[in-house]
Amino acid sequence: GFRSRGTIAAGTMLRAHTMLRASGSVLRGALGQYTGSASNNARVTANRSYSLYSDGKIVAAPMVYIAGEEMTHYTMNLIMDKWITPKIDTSKWEFYDLSCKSRDDTEDKVLHDAVEAGARIGAIFKEPTITPSAAQKEKFGLKKTWGSPNGAMRRGWNGITISRDTIHIKGMELGFKKPVLFERQAVGGEYGAGYKMVGKGRAATFFFPEDGGVQVVDERNVEDDATAIVTYSNPLDNVTDLAHIFYKRCLENDCTPYVVTKKTVFKWQEGFWVRMKAVFDEHYKEVFLNKGLLDRCGGELQHLISDAATMQIIRWTDGGFGMAAHNYDGDMLTDQVAQVHRSPGFITSNLTGKRADGVLIKEFEASHGTVADMWEAHLRGEETSLNPLGMVEALIGAMQHAAELEDGKHKEDILDYTNKIRQIIHTMMVAGQGTRDLSGPAGLTTEQFVDMVAKHLLKDGAYESDIDLDESHVVPVEQESDDETDDEFVMKLFKQFDTDGNGSIDVEEFTQALKKMNVAPKKLEFERSH
Repeated sequence: GFRSRGTIAAGTMLRAHTMLRASGSVLRGALGQYTGSASNNARVTANRSYSLYSDGKIVAAPMVYIAGEEMTHYTMNLIMDKWITPKIDTSKWEFYDLSCKSRDDTEDKVLHDAVEAGARIGAIFKEPTITPSAAQKEKFGLKKTWGSPNGAMRRGWNGITISRDTIHIKGMELGFKKPVLFERQAVGGEYGAGYKMVGKGRAATFFFPEDGGVQVVDERNVEDDATAIVTYSNPLDNVTDLAHIFYKRCLENDCTPYVVTKKTVFKWQEGFWVRMKAVFDEHYKEVFLNKGLLDRCGGELQHLISDAATMQIIRWTDGGFGMAAHNYDGDMLTDQVAQVHRSPGFITSNLTGKRADGVLIKEFEASHGTVADMWEAHLRGEETSLNPLGMVEALIGAMQHAAELEDGKHKEDILDYTNKIRQIIHTMMVAGQGTRDLSGPAGLTTEQFVDMVAKHLLKDGAYESDIDLDESHVVPVEQESDDETDDEFVMKLFKQFDTDGNGSIDVEEFTQALKKMNVAPKKLEFERSH
């Protein structure tokens, strides 16, 4: 049975939201993704009596739902069918299918329609999508290798920043102990670059001002037989908005702010720092000082060279800090944050833009991909265990932002219901009822986890956890086995650093090992002076 939900914009090709099992049979339709870092109460209760409308359901505010494909789309189908549609009326939602096949069939009109709808409505949830490679073009029978939709979305929604934050579950130890926030400039840099492969000759870059004339930006000789000439720009007008978003979020989460660039080498990055500091000094410095959030950095907003930032991310595992950076640096550094905090599944990815009327457009998605390897296993009929937390946090974020924008009579009901989803997931994970990445081999399969949450979620009255954690109780996360570890090389390194050959490495030997590998933590200048 094919079934669509919500309204469909004219001219948009919407794929029926189907679940395909390994046998190939088509089952019921539905739709996923992630944001936020809310803490979990040890004992969860949700006693609110929801106001019900439209055939006994809570009416959700207008929102854009962008569907993807593979394992994440399958999992979101399950979640929509079992957690959302039984209680939530999604008739005000608009659904857009950004699968490779849909983009190919519509000559990418579906992407343009989705961008237009997002700008109009202002709240967007996006499942992970595929940007097809040349090999996937042949595999899927596509007319062309369609580009990433992210650029069109960021331009169409006047993108300001991509916020990537750590997700925290009270009672569970992941990576950073306290929140880590990141603002990545949403536009500019290498992602929008133009390039040309050339031979020997001379290259020049010109700028033509709107009021006439011409300026030479750069001229150089090209002396190699093969050279890539690359041109890109870094807009600065939106940095002021980015700064306000960043500092407000740092204050809300008690995080010390840092601005990251490579301006010592890339002189053109100076403007980013200058604007970030100007906003801080004028609007936020006193507030941060009064809250004691600058105590760790000498009482001033500190600039970090990107190289140093990579080391501090590893070193500052207590968390409680935020970083703001250009587009490319932000992309690289947030990948590192994800590794320290276990995986991209525990990091949010939220795009903030602005409409002409000043209303913020917010798009929520997971910071991971479609999990293709697990999808292939699913198609072979094998058990899978996908942790949907990142996607669910995104869905919650989008639904809550939509409710805030509409500010209607259903707002509190939507906020309560979505918070209940989060609380149940967190409590189950702490109770050992998580997926296998958290709970080891005894963890639940993809379908079992969705069903277990649904069981608690759709109960009448309160949901009560089976456990009652005290504040100091922390559940260690099961470590996934890593069959790719080169044990022989590990032993070789151990013997190299066990300088006295006694079978153990003491602090002095460990320190020397870190220095030799050039990963020894180093104090920053402002830390040395305090």
